[in-house]
Amino acid sequence: MEHKHKSGKKEEVIRVGEYGIFFKRPYQIMYMLNDFLIGIIFLIGSFFFLYESLKTAGCWLFAVGSLLLLIRPTIRLVHDIHYKRYSKNQ
Repeated sequence: MEHKHKSGKKEEVIRVGEYGIFFKRPYQIMYMLNDFLIGIIFLIGSFFFLYESLKTAGCWLFAVGSLLLLIRPTIRLVHDIHYKRYSKNQ
């Protein structure tokens, strides 16, 4: 079953009794928070490179930002696995 969101995007909904489980929304929130953190970390890291004394910290921020970039496809993969596993049991 599909549910149309205000933005026009469709979400997969599986009804369990009176409760609807929205599989996409929690993962979208995690995805957006991750992207927001990536942006903040890379922005701060860029400013750190303007000062010689903060360049090492800037390198660490870029490394953390890169790790968060790896988390992006992981969130999508976990969502897909969770959805497929749950829909098989229904």
